[in-house]
Amino acid sequence: MDIIKTVQEMVQRSAEWRKNGKTLGLVPTMGYLHEGHLALVRQARAENDIVIVSIFVNPLQFNQQEDLTRYPRNVERDLAMLEAEYVNLVFNPGVEEMYPAGFSAAVEVSGLTEMLEGAARHGHFRGVTTVVTKLFNIINPQVAYFGQKDAQQVAVIRKMVRDLNFPLKITVCPTRREPDGLAMSSRNVYLNPEERAAATVLYRALSAAKTAWESGEREGARLRNVMEQTLAIEPRAQADYVSAAQPDTLQEYLGTIEAGQGVLLSLAVRFGPTRLIDNFLLKA
Repeated sequence: MDIIKTVQEMVQRSAEWRKNGKTLGLVPTMGYLHEGHLALVRQARAENDIVIVSIFVNPLQFNQQEDLTRYPRNVERDLAMLEAEYVNLVFNPGVEEMYPAGFSAAVEVSGLTEMLEGAARHGHFRGVTTVVTKLFNIINPQVAYFGQKDAQQVAVIRKMVRDLNFPLKITVCPTRREPDGLAMSSRNVYLNPEERAAATVLYRALSAAKTAWESGEREGARLRNVMEQTLAIEPRAQADYVSAAQPDTLQEYLGTIEAGQGVLLSLAVRFGPTRLIDNFLLKA
C-alpha cells in the first residue's frame, strides 16, 4: 500500500492508472476509521481495479462551535486497517498541501445546505463541497463512495456532481450499526458509558417512526412527533432537530405524504458536548 502526501504525486499516479485503463474507486474520509468506512472500502474493492482512500481532517467544515483539534486522530491505526483491506493507495495530505498560502476559492451548493445540518453548522457544507471538489479533481476517480449515515451530505454531493458535470458516479452504502443499533461514527469515542447507553435512543426514535410509517402513517408532523416522544423519554438526549423530509430536496413534509413518495427521517441529538446524527430512508 502506497502513501502519498502531495497533490502533484497523487495527480501523476492517478493519471498513470487511468492511462493504463484502470478503474479508480475513491473513499474520502477524515480518518479515525471504523467498520462503516471499511464497508465502503470493501465495496470499492469489489467494483474497481484500484482503491484509493483519502485521510484528511478538513478544517473548512468545522465552525466556531466545534473544536477542530478535538477531532479524533490515529493515522497509524488507520493505515494498518486499510492495509489489511488491500487498499492500493492512501492520500494523506497536510492542511498546507490542500490549502496553500493564498487559497481563497470555494464551492457552494445552495438549496440543500441551509436546513438541518446546515442550519446547525454554518459553513459546514461549503467546507465539504470545497474539499470534495479538490479530491475529485486531484484523484480523478470513476466512482466515489459515501455512507448513508451522512444523508444530507450525500444529497449535497450528488447535486454538486450533477450541476458541475463531474464525470464520476456516486455510490452510497448503507449505514453500519453497532449490535444495539447505534450508527457507527468516529464521534462515538467521545461518549462516556452513560451517554453511550443513552445514545441508542436515536435508533429507537427512528425505529418507532418507521413502525408508524409501515402501519400507514403518512403525516409528516406525526412522524416527527413519534420521534420526539421517543427522545423525550431519555433525559440525557437534547435534540437539535427532528425531520421527516422529502429525500431529494430535504424539504419538510408539512402535510400528508402523497402515494409514491418516500421519506427521509433524520435527527441530530446531543449527549453532553457530543452531537450525533442518524437517519432512515423509507421508500414508498
